[in-house]
Amino acid sequence: MDLIEAARDALADAHVPYSEYRVGAALRTADGTVYTGCNIENANYSNSLHAEEVALAEAVKNGHREFDRLAVSSGVRDGVTPCGMCRQSLAEFADEDLPVICDEGDGETSEYTLGDLLPNTISQGTLDDARDA
Repeated sequence: MDLIEAARDALADAHVPYSEYRVGAALRTADGTVYTGCNIENANYSNSLHAEEVALAEAVKNGHREFDRLAVSSGVRDGVTPCGMCRQSLAEFADEDLPVICDEGDGETSEYTLGDLLPNTISQGTLDDARDA
């Protein structure tokens, strides 16, 4: 199964009673293991979980710290990209060259790198430089 299919499959588990906007993500580790996630909404919107962070949390919980590809899909196949918060979370564990594949529907995808989506990310180096200044 390819990553877009895995992200689409994860849509079925989304809990989206408020937005009705389903998102699924599939994150592949350096060793080829795939972790999926879906969005999980909460009436207190700030406690909602995003598909990418659910997949990332599951992978990290299982000992993975290196990733080589991410795919994201929505129920409407609109080319959804990870939000800023998810981009920053991914940047904690992935290099700027991580490919991010976005489902456009009808077999079409858009591809970005994490660095394209989040240039000049906050990193350990950013924090180290601030302390040394």
